[in-house]
This record gives sequence, C-alpha cells and structure tokens, in this order.
Amino acid sequence: MSNDPSGTARTPYRVCFVCTGNICRSPMAEAVLRARLAEEGPAELVEVSSAGTGGWHAGDDADSRTLAVLTAAGYPLEHTARQFRHDWFARLDLVVALDEGHLRELRAMAPTAGDRAKIRLLRSYAPGGGSGDGGDGGCDLDVPDPYYGGPEGFEECLALVEEAVPGLLAEVRTALAAGESADSPGGGGERTAHR
Repeated sequence: MSNDPSGTARTPYRVCFVCTGNICRSPMAEAVLRARLAEEGPAELVEVSSAGTGGWHAGDDADSRTLAVLTAAGYPLEHTARQFRHDWFARLDLVVALDEGHLRELRAMAPTAGDRAKIRLLRSYAPGGGSGDGGDGGCDLDVPDPYYGGPEGFEECLALVEEAVPGLLAEVRTALAAGESADSPGGGGERTAHR
C-alpha cells in the first residue's frame, strides 16, 4: 500500500483475471497488465492476480507455450495456478473473465448483485468491445482457448490480450482517481459500469 496526498493509507485496487485452468489465458493477461502498470503506472496502487474456474491445474506452473510466448514478447511471469473462490469477491474490485463461459460461471458463483457487477469480459475493453456484460453478442468478445492448438493460438491470445489491456488500464485509473476499491467506503461493486 502507498500513501495518498492526505497522508492516509491507500487501499490497492485489485484485479483478478479468470480463465478455465489458470495456465494459459488468465496468466497471460496478468503478465501483460502487470507489465503495463510497471511501465506506465500506477503499479503501486494495483494488485493483479489470476485464477481458473476449475482446479485441475491448481499448483501447476503456467503452460510452457504460454511462458514461451510471454518470454518472446518480453513479459516476465512467475505463476502458480489456482482456482477462483466465491469468497474472493469481497476483496476484489474487478474480476475479468476471458470468455463468455467464464462470465456465466463467475456470475453464478457471485454472492451478491454488487459482486456480479464487478465481472467483465476482457475483450470488452478492446476498441469496439461493447459493454462487456455478455448481453451484446459476448461470443465476439471471447479470447479463444489456445490449449488444444499450436503456438499460433497462444500468439493470437497474446495479441487479443494486448489489444484489450489499454482500455482496462484506463478504467482502473478512472476508478483509482475516484478513490474506489473494495475496501474503501462505497467500494466493492458500487462503481459505474464500464462503457
């Protein structure tokens, strides 16, 4: 945590990316957002993590093809896969689904309407991405799962993530400017919806 100009401790804004097994898409998105925050700021005010809707790969490293694509593009990643838990919603500000299926699963496990409002599709932040709530043709907003394919699928995945992250980062900065986080008064899902 860092201090704001008033001298009080500032709660970090917490973002969690979610895919199926937390070894391909979500760790890739985590690495890209972390890198952008380190380059452009405000890294000290944002915590970035990732998880999977399933626990099959919990405890595993990221897929070797994910690591290869990230390394080739200059993105560092230290990662151990884990499964998303419904009780995490209380401490998260934004839960970013990588496809429509993840969006549905996360909404089904969200304890409250406020928690459901925290869930967005990553590609909704790409130019022309729509609202990201899954109600506007969300299938076009999916980041395809590269797991069963070759290296080109992982490269495509990285390109789609890189296209969306600037819009996501802009939303995070807007929320920070407004003083919103899950731990702040009025935080935790009270934000205005992504546009």
